[in-house]
Amino acid sequence: MTNAGATILIGATCGALALVAFVWFIAWPACSAYSRTWERAAAAFLSLYVLAALVLLGAAGGAAIAYYWDRIAA
Repeated sequence: MTNAGATILIGATCGALALVAFVWFIAWPACSAYSRTWERAAAAFLSLYVLAALVLLGAAGGAAIAYYWDRIAA
């Protein structure tokens, strides 16, 4: 396996684990807290905002690491 293949495999695995953690810790409790169908659908839809915030926070952290890599590595 090449270095690029290993990087893609590790990235895909981490992404899948993060999605499983989101469903397990955020989406599932939000949906199971309500009994009516429309309330569960609304909770699932609103949990997507939490997912978007987590993705944006991760992207901002990655961009900050890439931007300041010269200072971090030194």
